[in-house]
Amino acid sequence: MKYDFLVIGSNGMQGQIVTRDLLESGYKVCCADLYKEGSEKNLAKFKDMSFATVDLREEKSIKKLLKGLDVPIVVNCAEGDWNDTVYKICLQEKKHVIDLGSDFDMTKDQLDMHDAFKKANLVAITGCGSTPGINNVMMKHASQFFSEIDTIELGFAWDSNVKKFYVPFSMPSIFWELTEPAPLMEDGVWLKKDPKGSEITREFREIGSQKCYLVTHPEQYTFSVDYAHLKPKNIRFYGGFPDHALETLNKLIELGFNTYDELPFEDDVLCPVDAVARILTRLPRPEEYSERENLWVEVSGKGKEGNILIKRMECLVSTLPGWNEAGCNIDTGLPASIMAQMIHDGRLTARGSFAPDMAVPTNEFFQELKKKGMSVWEDGREIN
Repeated sequence: MKYDFLVIGSNGMQGQIVTRDLLESGYKVCCADLYKEGSEKNLAKFKDMSFATVDLREEKSIKKLLKGLDVPIVVNCAEGDWNDTVYKICLQEKKHVIDLGSDFDMTKDQLDMHDAFKKANLVAITGCGSTPGINNVMMKHASQFFSEIDTIELGFAWDSNVKKFYVPFSMPSIFWELTEPAPLMEDGVWLKKDPKGSEITREFREIGSQKCYLVTHPEQYTFSVDYAHLKPKNIRFYGGFPDHALETLNKLIELGFNTYDELPFEDDVLCPVDAVARILTRLPRPEEYSERENLWVEVSGKGKEGNILIKRMECLVSTLPGWNEAGCNIDTGLPASIMAQMIHDGRLTARGSFAPDMAVPTNEFFQELKKKGMSVWEDGREIN
């Protein structure tokens, strides 16, 4: 059977969002994951989908899957540990590919494949969600007003109406961000800082006051490359978490549930971070639960008229009717679906390996976000 998209990691939180949106948009989708229960439960009502098993830890499993499918575009929604492997195999099998983002070093490796993807007339885009993703495209919009950039700061802030812990997004990603030393550029020099010692409090539209921490994110690297011609001296990424979520997250980290050390368990082994992720994603959603998120980019420097300029971009997201269980995770899954559809219908014509800002049509992307209930703001004014 011929498919429009292959979604890897379809059983996960983001994979289910991407797959559902593609199916509801009328496309044929093959779902692939190591586990199938979530895909079967939530997506089986759709006729134009099927399920395949894939183990990203085994390259032969990915190759076998791709060789057996007639599909032009791969949307990789699995955890980022094998993103570069998926890239390499998609290149070999002549598939367009996008993912939700990798760590700092893997992002470099993926972007280094630019010439190979371009020669093959393929596009590969890493970081197609909220941040990286929406924030990248907002940075592209802001950059047009500058002749030189001094500082780029960006990040996310979110909160919920019920002050009770509920998984906000990928638990492995959250644990990584709260514990891994964060790379940042200060006065043109790369440094690393511990998130614990970097706390600041900022004000956010729709969110209010919130604690933020320097965290590791691929945008610190991709912005330094993509906007090198504007000579940025400082690049910092901040993650913002509400107090009730931080309390639970820090306790889990203190108890060691964030580790990848394999522990013997009966006749098998158990990885704490994988176990806690699967357990917590099964928590029932609190009654009347809703979320709000502010994705933001603030750029300062010299404007094209020689003036001192500050630009602030924001994307405001809230829980959408019909997507209640996804909360604000729609701002990761839906942008990936939008970008994948842009590749499929020819609106995205770039060829090579990119971060989203260098490949995605800016204004058209903003309009698609609006259709999904996400508003984009420039200096306090909604622009989509």
